[in-house]
Amino acid sequence: MAMSQGAATVATRQRVAAFGLTAPTYLWLTLTIFLPLSAMFYFSFLTVAPFGGHHPSLTLDNYRTFFAKELYRSLAWKSLVLGFHVTLGCVLIGYPAALILAKLVRSRWREAVFLLIILPFWSNGLVRTFSWTMVLRNGGLLDRAIQWVFPAASSLNLLYSYPAIVIGLIHSFVPYMILTCYVSLQAIDDSLIEAARSLGAPWLTIFRRVVLPLSLPGLFAGIILIFVPAIGAFMEPRILGGIKGITLGTVIEDQFIAVFNWPLGAALSFIMLAIVLLILALSYPLLRRHLKVG
Repeated sequence: MAMSQGAATVATRQRVAAFGLTAPTYLWLTLTIFLPLSAMFYFSFLTVAPFGGHHPSLTLDNYRTFFAKELYRSLAWKSLVLGFHVTLGCVLIGYPAALILAKLVRSRWREAVFLLIILPFWSNGLVRTFSWTMVLRNGGLLDRAIQWVFPAASSLNLLYSYPAIVIGLIHSFVPYMILTCYVSLQAIDDSLIEAARSLGAPWLTIFRRVVLPLSLPGLFAGIILIFVPAIGAFMEPRILGGIKGITLGTVIEDQFIAVFNWPLGAALSFIMLAIVLLILALSYPLLRRHLKVG
């Protein structure tokens, strides 16, 4: 009896200690994430923003507007396609870079490469985006480099185009893919690869049967970390895309900043959030099956 009471006391103390350690985190999340989201969700059902002496009333017109106007639906699809292209580009660049970094680069060279990877995080995103205008504009650094190698080549003039937006977003998000994939690849025991080699398996088979399945958690984490913010990006499309860079993210920004139609901007934001959650819910069975196989 005394032992059971002692065990219960210990368990209670552990729960109190765990609560004391996690309570500040949950409080911070509540104040910085859930309360603002709750306020925006409430605003999405109002006729006008409750500022400046306005007296709003509840309505569903903001959500009806999205389904009634073809413009918003086409922009939502455009944002999803943009997120797919950016995520695909990050996978094609980030996964091989993480694989080389985890399995081929050794010693202090790995630290130097890591420094180059995280270096973009040390600069302001607006500065990084504007720097790409110097590279991609007509007669910019990219054109000069190409014409130095091929003097007869014509100007690419990628600025204010869809490829320019994709390039800018890939530059912003590819470090997430490299870091998440690197963690999974670094955790793979090298003895598994050596055992496969000793059995005569070629490198392509080793990658397909050993390396890729075991690194899927990091790959999927990177995909989610990139796709979700990429479809709502507005800075890169506005600066690098110009009039061709109108996405649902830029429209939402205009509703808050220029038009001051906060209810419609909030409604469009939550519709995009619902689309993302729906995509994640539909892909969850596939992800779970592949993760179980890995």
